[in-house]
Amino acid sequence: MNALEACAAALVVANVALVARRSMWNYPVALLAVAIYGYVFAGARLYSDAVLQAFFFAANVYGWRNWAISRAGEGEVVVERLAAPARLAWAGAGVAIWAGWASLMHLYTDAAYPWWDAALAIASVVAQLLQARRAIESWWLWIAIDVGSVPLYLAKGLWVTAALYGVLLAIAAAGLLEWHRALYGRQKVAIA
Repeated sequence: MNALEACAAALVVANVALVARRSMWNYPVALLAVAIYGYVFAGARLYSDAVLQAFFFAANVYGWRNWAISRAGEGEVVVERLAAPARLAWAGAGVAIWAGWASLMHLYTDAAYPWWDAALAIASVVAQLLQARRAIESWWLWIAIDVGSVPLYLAKGLWVTAALYGVLLAIAAAGLLEWHRALYGRQKVAIA
């Protein structure tokens, strides 16, 4: 077991548990976790995942600001739901970006599993941005990402990270339920 991988995994579990509770403390934990995982993934030649960690760093800074504004205005981090046209737009953009990114990884790098890795990476980008916007749909994506990540990391011998994604799957399911309660307890309208 790689000590850095184990440290990053522990931080990610803490981070996701804090996100599920809509705690602002998730952001400093996330920033440290993604910095460590960027290094781990680069060493495993999972370049899409490595680049993804840099994106996550920036997205967590954005999310921290967005959540702080929501909490200041409402007294809590308010959960939102996307309107149907917005869901279609996010999905379409994600598929288009995945196809382009995976092609680049396949043609120009020695990436292991470029199509699979890119699919999970781009879905993670979409999920992270939706989470920063406090959209409940982010949890459905995280669940799908967790399911797809376990076998990828097992194939690359990243045992701790594979186990991490199994744990994250359970936390994501709990997070979805918690956010569902928060959303429908407040009866928020769909956002664009």
